[in-house]
Amino acid sequence: MFKNHFKVAIRNLLKNKGLFLINISGLALGIACSLLILLWVQNERSYDRFHEHASEIYRVIADDRGQKYPLSGARLAAAMEAQIPSIQTTVRLKPNSSALFEAGNRKFEERAAYFADPTFFRVFSFPLLAGDTATALNRPDGLLLTERTARKYFGSVDVLGKTLRMNDKQNFTVSGVLQDIPANSHLQFDVLMPMPGRDSNMIKGEWQSLGFYTYVLLKKDVRRTAASIGKIDGFINDIYKKAAPDFLATFRLQPLLDVHLHSSDLILDMEGHGNMQYVNIFTVIAIFILLVACINFINLATARSTRRAKEIGLRKVIGALRMQLVWQFLTESILITFFAILLAIGIVLLVLPVSDSLFGKHLNIGFGYGRLLTGLVCLFLLTSLVSGSYPALFLSSFKPVKVLKGGPVKQGKNSILLRNMLVVVQFTVSVLLIVATTIIYNQLHYMRHRDLGYDKENLVYMPLKGVLSQKIPSLRAVVKDNGQPGNSTFVSELPIEPLSGTVGVVWDGKSSDAWPMFSAIGVDENFLNVFKVHLLSGRWFSSTYGTDSLNYVINEKALHLMGFDAGTAIGQPLSVWGHKGTIIGIVKDFNFKPLQQPIEPLVMLGSNTRIGYLVTRAKPGAIAGVIDNMKRLWMQYNASYDFEYGFIDQDLAKRYDAEQRLEMIFNFSALLAIFISCLGLIGLAAFIAEQRTKEVGIRKVLGASVSGILFLVSKNFLWLVLLAAVIATPLAWYGMNKWLDSYAFRINISWWIFPAAGLIVLLITLCTISFHSIRTAMVNPVKSLRTE
Repeated sequence: MFKNHFKVAIRNLLKNKGLFLINISGLALGIACSLLILLWVQNERSYDRFHEHASEIYRVIADDRGQKYPLSGARLAAAMEAQIPSIQTTVRLKPNSSALFEAGNRKFEERAAYFADPTFFRVFSFPLLAGDTATALNRPDGLLLTERTARKYFGSVDVLGKTLRMNDKQNFTVSGVLQDIPANSHLQFDVLMPMPGRDSNMIKGEWQSLGFYTYVLLKKDVRRTAASIGKIDGFINDIYKKAAPDFLATFRLQPLLDVHLHSSDLILDMEGHGNMQYVNIFTVIAIFILLVACINFINLATARSTRRAKEIGLRKVIGALRMQLVWQFLTESILITFFAILLAIGIVLLVLPVSDSLFGKHLNIGFGYGRLLTGLVCLFLLTSLVSGSYPALFLSSFKPVKVLKGGPVKQGKNSILLRNMLVVVQFTVSVLLIVATTIIYNQLHYMRHRDLGYDKENLVYMPLKGVLSQKIPSLRAVVKDNGQPGNSTFVSELPIEPLSGTVGVVWDGKSSDAWPMFSAIGVDENFLNVFKVHLLSGRWFSSTYGTDSLNYVINEKALHLMGFDAGTAIGQPLSVWGHKGTIIGIVKDFNFKPLQQPIEPLVMLGSNTRIGYLVTRAKPGAIAGVIDNMKRLWMQYNASYDFEYGFIDQDLAKRYDAEQRLEMIFNFSALLAIFISCLGLIGLAAFIAEQRTKEVGIRKVLGASVSGILFLVSKNFLWLVLLAAVIATPLAWYGMNKWLDSYAFRINISWWIFPAAGLIVLLITLCTISFHSIRTAMVNPVKSLRTE
């Protein structure tokens, strides 16, 4: 019987080639788009799952009065392991921000290097190509390299016992070689070094100094429920209260499997994390696109049902059961879906090599990956059933007596109502996507062009690393001698990245129970002019005042937090990190963080902090000259490192890559949803035009105009589009407001976006169906009525 169903299905598909091409094209495009998006979703959800004990590993998170850090003190790990029975072992990681390694004549700066405890491989499952996981981090002068890094320095992975020199000071011996770190690991490193001894300055820090990423491995028999993990959180906080009773931060455990997608609110975290909100959004988009494609099949199958009425009646007369007819039509659906999935996989394979810029990462369809194959099978079955079940049940329900009498078979009201509802769903999705795309574009435009409180254009910076960090006085003198000292400034950090934070700010009248978090940045006397920050009150730092190295300038947010006004704040004593000084100036609030985050209290220090960057304001057209000057300085003092420079405005724009990617995917999805919907409209319009040919002929004989007939044929579709716009408006308004609420600085949604989106879909619909409508209206009534 299956062989017969298959043969009949093939014959019917070949008989209706136009309908077959529309169905397979719409389904293939929908499946391909959904598959691409779901590949990205699967990749995002797969982070850190390759570890053997992934579900038992947790990371310690600190909450310091609303500021959340994935950091803890150096002494916490040993205390937890000793005092909390549920914890099997712990490991600490500390980034070595930048170091110059050399082997022979090969020198490279390594930015992805970490110090780690010897227990690292008892917690994480990073395999070694060479070396022993039990002892690789035991020797104090040993280090581990990834396969890629080993080849970079030595040309092979057979490097055990070979020597690397760090910062021209310390020699390390290679004690192990790791397989290259998987891309779906939140820990990304090239060099792993043993944690210095307990007597090192790095290790004997205070409990309040949050500088270590601390991970714990729970015992296998520990129940990992919210209540049991909450108890462990309580034990951790008890440890801290006993060791540092004045420290008000609280701690909790974060599951390793949540690190990648649930860390967007953390400060000073490792780079490269995802966002669960975007994963959910993209999953919904994939479902919407697939739904739109399936709706096309259902609509076209039910609309064309009258053409197969006599076939169904004849089959029933000669003994066919309804279930056999259902399987016949499901077989056709399965065949169409099968061909569509094959075509979709081909489209995905063609698009994947160029999809990196769209998704921001390299995706692989991975035919050997069991979960993906299972997903494809499920997608095939789900699409076949969703797109074929209703047409199969509807067509098999025809009564043979009615369909074999020779008269026209009319579709019931329920069938027409369902088809109209499905068309409304299609265009509701299209309107939603157009509205979302417009709002995302407006938010991105707002973030790119908002006045940040400083002038970000033409600011070129150079990081002061290596020997440069030790030559600040010499660099100041060189910059001063070049004739334009006012165009350059030395700062501790750039106002585009997380600044140093501290609760160690004390002022007169401060409550002993209040420990608000302040951002802090070290500046010099030229910062105000170079960044063009507006001074509200008082004065700026000046070399003519010898005590300015102990003074401070604050922003408006800090002023209000302290309870001062601009007049009374000047001259008030202020202590930061125990350094006592005076408030000498107030600056207007400016955005020193991306616009997703609110402006926070800021203290600007004349010194008392290390200098990290040289920033120069270039005159328009003179940027190349500024870069050349920076390069000469770099090569003079720091020739061992590769020259680096950057632009403030470009780096700030990179902070919005996720939003840019979201906009691109919404653009693509909106266009695809409209295109797939239009494919279905072409088939529906052709069918309806064919059904009403004789009616149009009679109307023309009675004097109807072409425009009147065009409106008659098109009006039902136009009403459906208007209904879709009405339904989509509150849904889009609610969803986009929720998305915008994640931004501290956001646009207000303009009312005109909703009717504009509906009008766009309306015009596209009219253009799509007008071809068949006009052709029907132009037919000679003699031809259409000849058979009557």
